[in-house]
Amino acid sequence: MALRSRLFRGNKALEACLVQDNAHVPPDTTGEHVQLIQRALVYLGEKAIAGIEYRTGTYGRTTAAALLRFKQLRGIINYNYQTHADNIVGKMTIRRLDDELVSIQDRLLGV
Repeated sequence: MALRSRLFRGNKALEACLVQDNAHVPPDTTGEHVQLIQRALVYLGEKAIAGIEYRTGTYGRTTAAALLRFKQLRGIINYNYQTHADNIVGKMTIRRLDDELVSIQDRLLGV
């Protein structure tokens, strides 16, 4: 199973996040993969990520809040050990982000 969206496909950190628990993306992480997550959130309607976080690829306070809103609105909760959404990008979250990005791509391309 691999990521399918043009934005995420081929990014090693995000591909690992999809299949490995130890590759989840928590707050205070930095890097290109964080910038890709931030871009996805913006494409999907989250407009409140601070410019400095977005420019530096820092998973800071506003990125965490945007991700939490994304998960709460979609009910992304692992009921095996959670009772409410958290602000960590794990397997379920990266899959949902990717699926929604693919949906947008298809709609834009008329597929």
